[in-house]
Amino acid sequence: MSDTNKDKLSHGLERLREELKNEKIDQATRERLESLAARVESQLERQKDEEAHHGLLQELEEEIMRFEVAHPRLTAIINDIMVALSNMGI
Repeated sequence: MSDTNKDKLSHGLERLREELKNEKIDQATRERLESLAARVESQLERQKDEEAHHGLLQELEEEIMRFEVAHPRLTAIINDIMVALSNMGI
């Protein structure tokens, strides 16, 4: 994994957490996204677990579909995280 991709992913996760503080969303959604961000970070440490990677990417895609209309900034941030993971081969 290159440092550039890891930096992009870290930056994306920081942006997601910052946006979660500012965005008006329900508590359950906020907790789900915070949990997803934490799992992305922990998954970086276990890069060889292909099945977990696939499940994580699928969850990110589902979150994008949920937020696309109501929360476009969150959608863009989650999409950036997915691109960074993809660039890292995850």
